[in-house]
Amino acid sequence: MIPRYSRPDMVAIWEPESKFQIWFEIEAHATDALAELGVVPKEAAEAIWAKGKFDVARIDEIEREVKHDVIAFLTNVAENVGEEARFMHQGMTSSDVLDTCLAVQLARASDILLADIDALLAAIKKRAYEHKFTPTIGRSHGIHGEPVTFGLKLAQAYAEFERNRERLVAARKEIATCAISGAVGTFANIDPKVEEHVAEKLGLEVEPVSTQVIPRDRHAQYFATLGVIASSVERLAVEVRHLQRTEVLEAEEYFSPGQKGSSAMPHKRNPILTENLTGLARMVRSYALPAMENVALWHERDISHSSVERMVGPDATITLDFALGRLTGVIEKLLIYPERMQKNLDRMGGLVHSQRVLLALTQAGISREDSYRIVQRNAMKVWESDGEIALLDLLKADPDVTAKLSHEELEERFNLDYHFKHVDTIFARVFGE
Repeated sequence: MIPRYSRPDMVAIWEPESKFQIWFEIEAHATDALAELGVVPKEAAEAIWAKGKFDVARIDEIEREVKHDVIAFLTNVAENVGEEARFMHQGMTSSDVLDTCLAVQLARASDILLADIDALLAAIKKRAYEHKFTPTIGRSHGIHGEPVTFGLKLAQAYAEFERNRERLVAARKEIATCAISGAVGTFANIDPKVEEHVAEKLGLEVEPVSTQVIPRDRHAQYFATLGVIASSVERLAVEVRHLQRTEVLEAEEYFSPGQKGSSAMPHKRNPILTENLTGLARMVRSYALPAMENVALWHERDISHSSVERMVGPDATITLDFALGRLTGVIEKLLIYPERMQKNLDRMGGLVHSQRVLLALTQAGISREDSYRIVQRNAMKVWESDGEIALLDLLKADPDVTAKLSHEELEERFNLDYHFKHVDTIFARVFGE
């Protein structure tokens, strides 16, 4: 992944040094288990831990000759361990090392992503309570609907990312399996107890049937989950982008002192962070499809999945880590304008209260069809006047309306607070308080 969209903790998981360290631990733990079973001398297992080290440049040099990364690694370690190194990799195959390592890396990446989601949830919750009763307009199809609160908008996002957290916990569990089963996965040359030992040491579960590789349906689910999380990132980012439009301007990204919005137009304050998040979400989603295509391998294994995972493993996790961190910063610093929200609420002459009048007329004895027609004919006049005419005034002058509803009853239907009477209930459902 390019440095621009990378954060060091996640990048470190995918560095060659980290990968080879995991490979070494897999081999060393396996040799320990083999020593306990009496297959190799205990002195050999001790020597591997004591003398075992590797050099990335040397591994690369060897691989250029042998054209095999695991053999290159084992050769380099053997150069440092000496004669006892011949007991490494007893009964194992390359996929035992590669797949188990990938499981460790994805599990560690998941832990970072879970921490990212926790930080985002905390930021959303704080701002949701801050604006729990801040009135704003709810829109459908981009058109004014009925009043909501800005806190409810954020409560929705909180609930969605809570679901995403649960999905990621499940995906982490699904991906964190260990395979030390040897060629074609039969354990013919290595005892299953070795796999159990390595799994315990690395915090993994054993893979029930590995067929030499861990089944890629696990990875498909994992990367699909990352794609869903990325879509939620984009959903909240798009909301901010719409709210920052000049014609709306109910909220906007923080614009720091000295920041420039355009090379040509000095007045510009653009939603560049959330636009960037839309682009990053596209990339994370794009990794889900090749992960799904990796599921169908030939017979007990092939390596058509390998080149894919060398890219999507680092790129998907690094990109999503960056995106979650960026979104958290956007929410923490989001500039919110309640006065503009109120102005937009009032802009269309009270049209946002039309449903309450419709319902009142039906309850007063007029059919729903006739009630709809009566309210709509007045509402369209307000719409066509661009809010210059007030809906309440038109309704008070309409004899079909006043025959059933008094002026006082009509005015009550334009009470903004009516729409917020269940905000506490929704917050309790979302935040459990």
